[in-house]
Amino acid sequence: MIKSMTAFAGNEAEIGNLTLSCELRSVNHRYCDITFKLPDRLRFIESDLRAIIGAKIKRGKVECIINSKKQAKDGQELLINRDAVAALLEAASEIEQQMLAPLSFSALDVLAFPGIQQEPDNDREAMKRGITALVDQTLDQLLEVREREGAQLGELITERCLKMQGFVASAGKRMPEVLLNLRNKLKDRITELSAEPDFDRLEQELVFLAQKLDISEELDRLQTHIAEVLRVLLQKDPIGRRLDFLMQELNREANTLGSKSADKEMTQIAIELKVLIEQMREQVQNIE
Repeated sequence: MIKSMTAFAGNEAEIGNLTLSCELRSVNHRYCDITFKLPDRLRFIESDLRAIIGAKIKRGKVECIINSKKQAKDGQELLINRDAVAALLEAASEIEQQMLAPLSFSALDVLAFPGIQQEPDNDREAMKRGITALVDQTLDQLLEVREREGAQLGELITERCLKMQGFVASAGKRMPEVLLNLRNKLKDRITELSAEPDFDRLEQELVFLAQKLDISEELDRLQTHIAEVLRVLLQKDPIGRRLDFLMQELNREANTLGSKSADKEMTQIAIELKVLIEQMREQVQNIE
């Protein structure tokens, strides 16, 4: 199953007295790189979430963002840390005694100070189960998007492979005509330059040029690599790195084919092959 490395998914859930939102974003990356943005109160679950995501995603840069906010409920009691309030007022009194013009502050100022308001105790295990379920649900949605986009990439790559097979077949059919045209040009040139042309020498030169311009090995390797790409696309395991290697091999053979080109049509075939390979290479960079 082909999977893209680019996707997004998001969900919300109510856990205890909190409303939690989870967002998962993934982009292409050489390895599996998972980062988290979590509230401090939820840091205890990071290692578990990393294991859950890492078990289902093998390549890609994944960012997991979890935000929390308190649920506004009628009759909800505001819990105050009275020891913290006493310590804060005592410290403020000592500081005011050293100030020339002490400034007054209100009860709301005190409430806004860190540590004054207490959070209601939440069942840590229940919180862990709820967050795990939320991330699992969001991860499944992310994987669906990756698979859907991966299927589209697979269709595009297959289409380009079939076009390449057509160009390779055209090059194979064209080569005998190229050699025939080259033979006629050399024969005409030698006839122009010599009253008694040495046609035996001409045949020797043609054999040498035919060996130099022979592209049968390049065409065979191109066909083999294209067939391997089509085979790899059907595998269930992550295939991105293997496809990337095959793109390098295809590009090498296309370059050699271009360097051996003996006429305009063969040069055009080599160019078309390189264009298709470059298009596939860009798409392969986004496959897991």
